Amino acid sequence: MSHRPASGLSAVSTALLAMSRHLEVRDVLKTIVVSARELLDAEYAALGVPDDHGGFAQFVVDGVSDAQWKAIGPLPRQHGILAAMLHDEKPQRLDDVRQDPRFGGWPSTHPDMSDFLGLPVRDGDETIAALFLANKRCPRPTGGCGFTEEDEELLTILAQHAAIALTNARLYERSRELTIAEERSRLAHELHDAVSQKLFSLRLTAQAAATLVDRDPARAKGELQQVADLAAEAADELRAAVVELRPAALDEDGLVHTLRTHIQVLDRAHTPHVTFRSGQVRALPAAQEEALLRVAQEALHNALRHSGAGRIDVVLESRRRGPGAVLRITDDGTGFEPSAVRRAGRHLGLVSMRDRASGVGGRLRVESAPGEGATIEMEVPGG
Repeated sequence: MSHRPASGLSAVSTALLAMSRHLEVRDVLKTIVVSARELLDAEYAALGVPDDHGGFAQFVVDGVSDAQWKAIGPLPRQHGILAAMLHDEKPQRLDDVRQDPRFGGWPSTHPDMSDFLGLPVRDGDETIAALFLANKRCPRPTGGCGFTEEDEELLTILAQHAAIALTNARLYERSRELTIAEERSRLAHELHDAVSQKLFSLRLTAQAAATLVDRDPARAKGELQQVADLAAEAADELRAAVVELRPAALDEDGLVHTLRTHIQVLDRAHTPHVTFRSGQVRALPAAQEEALLRVAQEALHNALRHSGAGRIDVVLESRRRGPGAVLRITDDGTGFEPSAVRRAGRHLGLVSMRDRASGVGGRLRVESAPGEGATIEMEVPGG
């Protein structure tokens, strides 16, 4: 690699420090893309994290406006140049990506790109992402400078550090998930012990009151008052436990990110393809966000366990009129007969989901028919 001026070395140092500063995977991905584009003075940069279904679990871009990105449409698939970067260790440096035989075109709304530099981000033998840049900015008005060998070497160094930063961020998130799971397990044991003791005492006291009601009404009255007190204590402990059991990720990351992460895990862990799409949803009151998350988890659990679906789609979007949000979980499974409310309610947890919805001022709607899949929709009015 040829010598770079001090300002160039400073830029490299700044980029590497920026990547190591973040712990959340999404933040690390964005920092990698921004750092690469600025460091190599490119018009566009992107980084894709592959999934196991021929697409990308995450795809982060820089240099493309939100409006442009929305107009482009669905995330790209793993084909053409993108596939080459994911399956070939060598960098791809091209004078004009459009002339490459592997180029398969792009949507009409996609920005026009010519010179191209891309390479895999690897953790040992595993390719964990693909990083690429397009349209090198030229200091000369005539243009045509393209990416250089020096740019390629520099991006290779950046990719090596990006792999470390991304791996560390994933380990951090996994560690946090395990910590949360352990804490929830501890709280569950404490809840079980505390409430079980209260209920046991309540049962004994109620039995004592029943034996005394005929021969010693005054004493029976005192025992019944004790029953009321024990029931109130048990209710207080339940409420306190529910507050403690609120998902920590909701407080830290918000509903959209928490749902997306949860669904990505389910998609990797189960045979059905589970997708998530979200519009511009404003923050909601904490109770409503938790209720939406719980209903989504319950509906997803039911669909994965009982429906036989090949695909489950989750959508979270704003209400068409007024504040609030709408959550929709749709599957292409066997479906059921909604008119059999009692049977379906017990089997699919619909009663619990309806209670959660009504408890935060919302409503739950169920659409299904045998052989036609099912849709669970929850709407909350916001606050």
